[in-house]
Amino acid sequence: MRIAIYGTTLNAGVMAGLFAEYGHQAYWCQYPVEEYGCSVEYQDKTVNDLIQKQINYKNLIVSECEDIPNDVDAYFLAFNSHEYEFAVQVLKNLQEQPIIHPKLMINGSSFGLEGTKKLQDFATKDNWCYLPDMVQEGNALNSITKVQHIVVGVETTVAKTKIKEILRPFYSSNHHYLFMPIQDAEFTKLSISGMLATRISYMNDLAQVAEKMGVDIANVRLGLGADSRIGSSYLAPGVGFGGENFSHDIITLTKTIAETGTRSELLEQVWNINEQQKEVLFRKLWNYYQCNLKGKVIAIWGASFKENTARINFSPIHEMLTALWAQGATVQLHDPQALPLIAKKYGRRDDLILCEHRYEAVENADALCLLTAWKEYLSLDYTRLHQLMSHPLILDGRNVYDANYVKAQGFAYEGVGRI
Repeated sequence: MRIAIYGTTLNAGVMAGLFAEYGHQAYWCQYPVEEYGCSVEYQDKTVNDLIQKQINYKNLIVSECEDIPNDVDAYFLAFNSHEYEFAVQVLKNLQEQPIIHPKLMINGSSFGLEGTKKLQDFATKDNWCYLPDMVQEGNALNSITKVQHIVVGVETTVAKTKIKEILRPFYSSNHHYLFMPIQDAEFTKLSISGMLATRISYMNDLAQVAEKMGVDIANVRLGLGADSRIGSSYLAPGVGFGGENFSHDIITLTKTIAETGTRSELLEQVWNINEQQKEVLFRKLWNYYQCNLKGKVIAIWGASFKENTARINFSPIHEMLTALWAQGATVQLHDPQALPLIAKKYGRRDDLILCEHRYEAVENADALCLLTAWKEYLSLDYTRLHQLMSHPLILDGRNVYDANYVKAQGFAYEGVGRI
């Protein structure tokens, strides 16, 4: 089929590349980036390579919106939660084109409950479906091609037939599809995020209790993960979850439930636990230095909300910086990809030093705090750290180090729920 893709999200790039790779002719309008004369490039090299390969093969054509042929079979909208007006503008422009309707309109944007219905009002002649954005940063291609089931929101036989044909190269067996009404699919997407967030916050809540009881949360996590009814996914305690789409889903789900006249005390608590957890390393640091951080130099490794992405939306780094600066501390920060966004957000200031190398960040530091589990942080040169740091203190916000081994190297060590 001939498919037009709109948007610059990772979802847009992944699906544009995959549509092209699996035999469709894809046209990609990188709107709104085209307005600023920029080009789209992601932190995920495999995605960039796939896109470039398909562009070279001419299976994927990047073009201005007005240059997309009028005879395409389907339109795929993949915008961020704050880009609703862009989606509306695309639909209005399409209505002015000499297009023979109906077409298949696929909403892959993160607009929450009834987001597809609102878009549908601008293109009433077309067949609509909802394909949730399930792309995971750092594992983008596999998160689409390796799933066992895929939720699709459809309400007409025509839309169901067409979307199934578009996705057939990815998901050739019937058991892969979970077809349901569009609003049900939207609520399912939000509910999945809510469940994953609940697992994360549950483990973080347990970690606080375990620490006080002298229980190692790492052992508890192993036991939970070994139970076939539970599994090990999203059970890693740490400094909280982030990310624009994931966090937005939790907020949207909570708001949606509240609008029905009821409250989800569980979701509210999940969110509150997560926000409190973002300050857990600061509280440990505060207690370690007996409530006096004035003049301290704190090294931080990791600013992005997770590894393999530059995005800092809802990342724990923001709470950490705010708390440390309020106490008169200076931060020396390293991240493999996120420093430009940190610089853009916070500007130049004397108490924030952005470091190009991870060991540069620990020079004369009174503590090293790990916030993001980038691969390059997983192995430490303990001799070098001793030489560079003013005080050998490591605060492990992702529980990636062996506590006993770190202590044996002459460091004070604190993880999340570790003893």
